[in-house]
Amino acid sequence: VQLVESGGGLVHPGGSLRLSCAASGFSLDAYTVGWFRQAPGKEREGVSCISRSEGTTNYADSVKGRFTISRDNAKNTVYLQMNSLKPEDTAVYYCATQPDCRTKLIFGSWGQGTQVTVSS
Repeated sequence: VQLVESGGGLVHPGGSLRLSCAASGFSLDAYTVGWFRQAPGKEREGVSCISRSEGTTNYADSVKGRFTISRDNAKNTVYLQMNSLKPEDTAVYYCATQPDCRTKLIFGSWGQGTQVTVSS
């Protein structure tokens, strides 16, 4: 039972990346899934979340209008499309299954994450 994040990289300000959160050993569509990030010297923060049932989404104020979370149940994957990236988006990004989008609690432990660096 595992979640693996991928898709990070180095991008210029204003650029885009799509992160993937792929599940193995279980069906991700049965879970609420959140994306989080942690920048150097800062606490981990929630970025976006997609609920298990209705597929309701929410976003941190800092990424609203720029990031989009989505699911592909056939691929057992949740994505985070990140557009108009800013240097302050630089962080390690993690995904996790959660009880619901109203909490910062996660099931299991953190994975290795994927590094996103936004720099000119």
